[in-house]
Amino acid sequence: MEKVNLAEKLALFNDYYNPRIVGELNNQQVKLVKLKGEFIWHKHDAEDELFLVIKGTLKIEFRDRSEEINEGEFIIIPHGVEHKPVADDEVHILLFEPATTLNTGDVQNELTKANPQHL
Repeated sequence: MEKVNLAEKLALFNDYYNPRIVGELNNQQVKLVKLKGEFIWHKHDAEDELFLVIKGTLKIEFRDRSEEINEGEFIIIPHGVEHKPVADDEVHILLFEPATTLNTGDVQNELTKANPQHL
């Protein structure tokens, strides 16, 4: 049992769309990730995802609308819902999701991080 300082952990990396694991509980992982630019359209067939914005503004695009999530706000994306994260400027995110969740969901490509690093 040790506390985790999010700012200290976020200072350890500078790349985008490469989640780092900072905690685990009940087969869930707490991850930190920095985003900038557009990601890819994808969905998670079996896992829900929670995106908590720590810094910046995140836009999540859905096929029928988009949602803006500001600092201190979160959104839960239910499994099976296609979405695309977009960050005009750098955004810091805390993700809470099952340990089985791939960052690219049902898409496997060069952006897929199958084994996220533990910090």
